[in-house]
Amino acid sequence: MTEAQLPRALEGIRVVSTGQILAAPYCSTLLAEFGAEVIKVEQPGVGDPNRDNLSFWQDNRGSKSVTIDLHHPEGTALFRKLTDTADILVENFRPGTLEGWGVGPDNLRETNPRLVCVRISGYGQTGPYKDRASFDRVALAFSGMTYTTGYADRPPVRPGYFIADYGAGTFAAFGAMVALQARNVTGRGQDVDVALYEAAWRMSGTYAAGYGVTGQGRERSGNYIPGVVPAEQFTTSDGHFLVVNCTTQRAFTRLCDTIGQPELLKDERFATRRKLQGNYAAIHAILGGWIAVRTLAECQALFDANGIPAAKVFSVVDIVADEQYAARDQILSVETATEHGPILQPGIVPRLTETPGRVAHRAPHLGEHNAEVFGSLGISEAELARLTELGAI
Repeated sequence: MTEAQLPRALEGIRVVSTGQILAAPYCSTLLAEFGAEVIKVEQPGVGDPNRDNLSFWQDNRGSKSVTIDLHHPEGTALFRKLTDTADILVENFRPGTLEGWGVGPDNLRETNPRLVCVRISGYGQTGPYKDRASFDRVALAFSGMTYTTGYADRPPVRPGYFIADYGAGTFAAFGAMVALQARNVTGRGQDVDVALYEAAWRMSGTYAAGYGVTGQGRERSGNYIPGVVPAEQFTTSDGHFLVVNCTTQRAFTRLCDTIGQPELLKDERFATRRKLQGNYAAIHAILGGWIAVRTLAECQALFDANGIPAAKVFSVVDIVADEQYAARDQILSVETATEHGPILQPGIVPRLTETPGRVAHRAPHLGEHNAEVFGSLGISEAELARLTELGAI
């Protein structure tokens, strides 16, 4: 049996998504990759405002598209009929928007009590800031991540990826799975409430703990994370950036042996973990000097042979050409049916051995599946034509 013929874990689960831009569509497409039928609901004639961007074709792969005007009474009636057949609803409107249209989670569960509603917003569904607008960069600022990113003598900088959006989408998909499992116990659906800033905050490690213990907040420290030693980015003789991370005593011992300086283990500056951490600049200077006179290939070969965690700082050019990414199917070419043709995209994460995920099909054109999806609800072609004429779909 080929991988494409293997069953997928979420087959039989129907997801209705009104999500736009990044976090909610990303959540939905993660579910689609593992077999869920994802039906993306978009405004007629307008669609997701992200449709003009390449990210639309990546973050909506595997989804179907229907059009419904949720401002129109016949549109909301049709939406309700659709969600009556769903297991999960994913949305990322401002809190209260669905309720204003009469299709909030409590309304929908009057006729579909098993519906799980995944709600992604900037600040969550509760609290004094719930009505504030937000995007990824705002959430990163509010989460504390931006404050700690960069060098001490310069202003904060944003991370290179959309961590809040994609992090929130990942937590939302996890929450949907937890809620589905809970439904097996209770027989009822529930809300999954995810805030963009909370996704980034949850990944902050011991940021809060450090403050609670010392009374001092973490400041920007460039590539150095206080207490994580030795771990830095170094430059090789042929001009590449190489990250080395040996933050356990066992790894540090191997590192000293690998660079031919086992005496460092007895050096008073590095004799204990506390002293090593206090003298991080000195050990980083020694390691940096050793790397500076060797090529990337020389360093990587020695480090790999001795179990030293190290890697070149990869660009996307490196990633696309790398054999490890290729071996793990982490570079996919997915059709867009646009002028771009097929585009490169990240692969499926995580890998399941018995029910692997896959990209079933490209992201949809606006309203591409109206006839298929609405027809499955028993709506005739004549009725579809009437609803189209009314502007409800």
